[in-house]
Amino acid sequence: MKDRVFVDTNILIYAHDLEAGLKHDLAASILEDIWELETGVISTQVLQEFYVNVTRKIPRPLLPPQARGIIKNYLSWQVELNSPDSVLLASEIEERYLLSFWDSLIVASAHKAQVDRILTEDLAHGQIIEGIVIDNPFFTNSATNSDNPPTATK
Repeated sequence: MKDRVFVDTNILIYAHDLEAGLKHDLAASILEDIWELETGVISTQVLQEFYVNVTRKIPRPLLPPQARGIIKNYLSWQVELNSPDSVLLASEIEERYLLSFWDSLIVASAHKAQVDRILTEDLAHGQIIEGIVIDNPFFTNSATNSDNPPTATK
């Protein structure tokens, strides 16, 4: 079985934000590989945050119909729904690892999906949370991307 990877909101945003420079190029390349390998996992939280950010917060916002079209494409990936149990697990993860609740909800969704890795820039690269490796794809490029601040907000 192919290793599935949970993709956090910021990676999706960079892939669709043409103004994101090197982060756009890297995120788009990563997502292209994930599409080809059919290993992508996201959650309803990721889709919600993506919509808000790409229609309101990036330098050149997408029109709502464009954003909806992109979201419709991502519905072919495994999409984890946030349930009451997800919220409870997130609260435990928040307490155990001293993370924000929203980051903990991402980890809870990834845990529920039984992935080995989360692609995100919001958590510490290389950290292992609930048995899941945190992978910041921009980590090695951080010096060259320091002029390109994170776009996603929660």
